Amino acid sequence: MQENTGQQARPVEPGGIHEKDTGSGNVAESGRKVILTTVRLRPEWPVLHYDAGDLPANNGEWVVIPTRHGDEVGQVKGSPVKIQLPEHVSFPRIKRLASTHEIERYYRNLEREEYALNQCAERIHALGLAMKLARVESYFDSSKIVFYYSSDGRVDFRELVRDLVNRLRTRVEMRQIGIRHEAKMVGGLGNCGRELCCAGFLTQFEPVTIKMAKSQNLPLNPSKISGLCGRLLCCLTYEYKTYHALSVGMPNLGTNCETPAGKGKVIRRDILRQRVTVSLENQEVIQFDVSELDGSGSRKKTGRSARSKKGHSAGGARDGQSVPEKTPARRQKRAAPGRKKTETKEKSRGARGRKKTRKKRSSAKSRNRPRSGGRKTRPRSRDSGSKKS
Repeated sequence: MQENTGQQARPVEPGGIHEKDTGSGNVAESGRKVILTTVRLRPEWPVLHYDAGDLPANNGEWVVIPTRHGDEVGQVKGSPVKIQLPEHVSFPRIKRLASTHEIERYYRNLEREEYALNQCAERIHALGLAMKLARVESYFDSSKIVFYYSSDGRVDFRELVRDLVNRLRTRVEMRQIGIRHEAKMVGGLGNCGRELCCAGFLTQFEPVTIKMAKSQNLPLNPSKISGLCGRLLCCLTYEYKTYHALSVGMPNLGTNCETPAGKGKVIRRDILRQRVTVSLENQEVIQFDVSELDGSGSRKKTGRSARSKKGHSAGGARDGQSVPEKTPARRQKRAAPGRKKTETKEKSRGARGRKKTRKKRSSAKSRNRPRSGGRKTRPRSRDSGSKKS
């Protein structure tokens, strides 16, 4: 079970919601009512939203739409809906209805993508590359084919690209994606029995943490809170803000509280209903509303502040004596060891500096000494000579 960081490579998806980023004149004006429709570029791809304008883009119609890599042909899915757009949101506009020739080219591209997928999978197996092919996308004008793959590390696919170029006779691009985007492209059914959220309607991934599952009182079982990609479920983010806001005034588990039936300890919380289950001192278990508790907003005090208060209350206060307040002299005594440490540090620095100076002087003296071929001996004194004689 791994947390979603949202930091993986994201492939470029054609269409989708844009915030005035095309600059081509094919974007609907914001701040007015537009006729919005959904278009699907491939049978297994998620639907994209486009502004139909004045075109009769009914369900099942083939239309030409602008994408990031040129015009594409797609099929309208669903009936057009008139909506009011906010000022900062705009949608690409459908260019025109597709002709019969463009629809035929669309189906030829589908066959070409299937052929390219089989060829690439065969060469990956033959070369023994550690990569998993997810999807193949062919541009509408057949100028390039993009292969989306996932891998644990870097892959040297230069020989693979050369083989694919010779077989397909077009430009080839290999684009690595993350494991969450692989699930989005392949699709499937989640634990709930419905289509994967990422494959159905999600346009971008948000970071998901284990804290979101804990705040919603979900069982921390990897098989229950993980998706097909092995990461935490994207749906954990849907209700996290609501649970977080409702749990602000509720006591934590294990907190002692005062109830109408007496003192007790919180053993269970129902955040949505704003109710807690309390185990009383007489071992009776009763449910109460949060508003019925006295001091329900109190939290467990942990860390340094709680330990310092516990130590402060111990000792003199336990014997019925008042704890004396800290005087300035005591503060100075407590701060004295710190000053001693600072002084010793400065002394050690000065000693190291003096040692370095001595080393420099000794090295300078050794450089200035005249070099001799033989071994240098000390001259004998007169006293030593007289003793030997």
